[in-house]
Amino acid sequence: MSLLHETKELLHRYGVKPRKKLGQSFVTDRALLERMVAHADLKQRDIVLEIGAGLGFLTELLAKNAGRVIAIEVDSKLLKILSDRLSTFKNVEIVYGDILKIAFPKFTKVVSNPPYAISSPLIFRLLEKKFDRGILTFQEEFARRLVAQKGTNEYGRLTVMVYYYAEAELLEPVSEDSFYPSPNVASIVVYLKTRNPPFRVLDEGLFSALVRALFTQRNRKVKKALDVFFRGIARADRHVKELVEKLPFLESRVEQLAPEDFGVLSNAIYENLITKEWLPHHLV
Repeated sequence: MSLLHETKELLHRYGVKPRKKLGQSFVTDRALLERMVAHADLKQRDIVLEIGAGLGFLTELLAKNAGRVIAIEVDSKLLKILSDRLSTFKNVEIVYGDILKIAFPKFTKVVSNPPYAISSPLIFRLLEKKFDRGILTFQEEFARRLVAQKGTNEYGRLTVMVYYYAEAELLEPVSEDSFYPSPNVASIVVYLKTRNPPFRVLDEGLFSALVRALFTQRNRKVKKALDVFFRGIARADRHVKELVEKLPFLESRVEQLAPEDFGVLSNAIYENLITKEWLPHHLV
């Protein structure tokens, strides 16, 4: 039986309809799921996190190859299907909840086809954790932002923060026909692995806040973007303005700064402004 036929049969049998509100599209390409598992290079010691377990097709493959699988599902209507289909797997734990709200369990790898609507906040939550490997399917437009080059339309805050915390690679395209119902967008399987940052920042909170603020004005010169960043938080406007003039990259466009450049700029702000108490230590 094809996964598409099995998907339709399961949904009919349990009286479940895909929920647009949750962005539900179930993968019906068995070969794709098998390749995702192969990309994950699972071992018996691995604890795998799956976000959006759906009908459990990927969960089942993960359970056959890993020591333990923690399957998160936010749709209560799918829990009965998951419980019935996976009842023979003693190494699977099904957790009901919103991955953006619940506490992350301990895991070594994450393999998932998460709802596209939560892609950005999910990535930022994952970057807070250390894990050996992540294999995730995202909408193509979003996936390309993870590995974009500076100066391109795709380059932004997401790119810089992912580069700082992880290695990222686009593995393979996924057609719309691999899902039911079709999401009407192209998708890409992405590889992620958290790592030690490739450059040093003196205050990660300041670095993150700076990147977030400056990319709201991505086409402006850094000097102008910094004026907005500092507005309303400086303790001594005259001193701040004088020191800002000494900061690097002032004439560069925000979108032309490499991730390392944001680190240099963040460190210069920290050393020249915050440590001199012209800006509050609780800036971020």
